[in-house]
Amino acid sequence: MQVKALTFDTGGTILDWHSGVCSAFQNVGERHGIGLDWHAVTNDYRRLAMEGIVGQVQPAFNMDDAHRTALEEVLTKYGLQQFGQQERWQIFHAWHELSAWPDFPAALARIRQKLSAISFTMLPLSLVLDVSRKNDLNWDAVISCEMIGVYKPNAQAYLKAAQWLGMEPSDILMVACHNFDLNAARACGFKTAFVRRPDEWGPGGPPDPTPHPDCDIVVDGFDTLAKHLGA
Repeated sequence: MQVKALTFDTGGTILDWHSGVCSAFQNVGERHGIGLDWHAVTNDYRRLAMEGIVGQVQPAFNMDDAHRTALEEVLTKYGLQQFGQQERWQIFHAWHELSAWPDFPAALARIRQKLSAISFTMLPLSLVLDVSRKNDLNWDAVISCEMIGVYKPNAQAYLKAAQWLGMEPSDILMVACHNFDLNAARACGFKTAFVRRPDEWGPGGPPDPTPHPDCDIVVDGFDTLAKHLGA
């Protein structure tokens, strides 16, 4: 398979958001002597934030704002209004301190020796900069839907990313662990690679773990993806 570049979903495919955010909830909860199923709280938080941003066109907010709004909603839902403003900031800011999946940084370095690698994400640019510096991720470019003004899975987001890269969609391999992202990219002409991330949503597993049969590549990890690409 011949491609010129890889575009990577970043929020769940590259970053272990569940562990980082769940730990923040748990740490704050322990200060208040509260024991909840923090995995469930974290996943509800993620779902609410995604519902607030997916498919948006020219919104007056970005995903940081969606995270703030969703946090207030989930705290109300679980009766956690006693969390103070500093504690709420600690939970919100956990998104900017996430760790990458352990198999990604080395694979990214190998892939970049052969092909361009781009973070193509619904996350805001400032967040991607923070987590990239923390995890020593060296991208060829970062394309945030915040910059385009149109959020995945809207076709305009994928087509604009290809235009900015000066490539045909068929020259680009979209890499993600989510079918909704890959299906939309494929409909725009991208090639697609499904990388399984079974721990993305914590112990309960991801809501959509089975790759669509039309994916060009399906792998369990980034080392295998790099080998597929001859890197």
